[in-house]
Amino acid sequence: MHRTLSVAIPDSALTDETTKLAKARKISQMARSIAIFGVRDILIYRDGDNQADRTLLLTILNYMETPQFMRRQIFPKMSELKFAGVLHPLAIPSHTTSSDVKDIKSGDIREGLTVTIRGRRYVDVGVNHLFDVEGASRDGRVTVQFPPNIPIGTAQVISSDDISQYWGYSVRERSSITSLLREWSGRIIIAARSGKTVTKSRIHSSYKDSTLVVFGSPQRDVRDIAGGRLQANNMIQLNFFPHQNTRTVRLEEAILGTLSILNTL
Repeated sequence: MHRTLSVAIPDSALTDETTKLAKARKISQMARSIAIFGVRDILIYRDGDNQADRTLLLTILNYMETPQFMRRQIFPKMSELKFAGVLHPLAIPSHTTSSDVKDIKSGDIREGLTVTIRGRRYVDVGVNHLFDVEGASRDGRVTVQFPPNIPIGTAQVISSDDISQYWGYSVRERSSITSLLREWSGRIIIAARSGKTVTKSRIHSSYKDSTLVVFGSPQRDVRDIAGGRLQANNMIQLNFFPHQNTRTVRLEEAILGTLSILNTL
């Protein structure tokens, strides 16, 4: 069975850091862990008044997922990206590094940026050459494939859902933890110290085709954020660090550790 994994983190995730540099580094660590284990969606839910941190989270996570060659066109100069230099590259399959047009092969899939020139639409895939493009209804970021068994010349817009390999994550906002949990139709794993100790059988019963793993904030766990309302047939609370020897587990550590265990079991 093909399984898709999503994670939810609060917009209060950065409150244990005091500088924008430290916050950027924390986001970078989380994004790397999320990409390593193939997470498809990151849901940022609101937890209090954290507008600045929420904007920082959304901006940096989206920036890191964007291929390097198109970042300047998509992201204007902004204070949230002041420390972009400390962000570690995700190095995922959609982030191809070659800028040589000769490296484009029949059947290749690339991320591209469509542009309209004199009424005709082209796509830039980062190789210093514009290709004709079919299926693009507007200018902007697209996923394209160079059709197999025909000469390279025209790219075809495709859905990233049709790509078998991991292609990156999407980032979305949610108004609250309660609405997020209520609207999620798949399985839900609440990562909490008060949960049941994680076991192979509990993972197998809860990690299904579409699973959401929910994390709390540096100050409060998910139960506290939700006001104690955590009961649903599609939900289980699990403690992934039952024998921890530290007073707390930092969020970036919790994400890496939890996803590692899910990947193993």
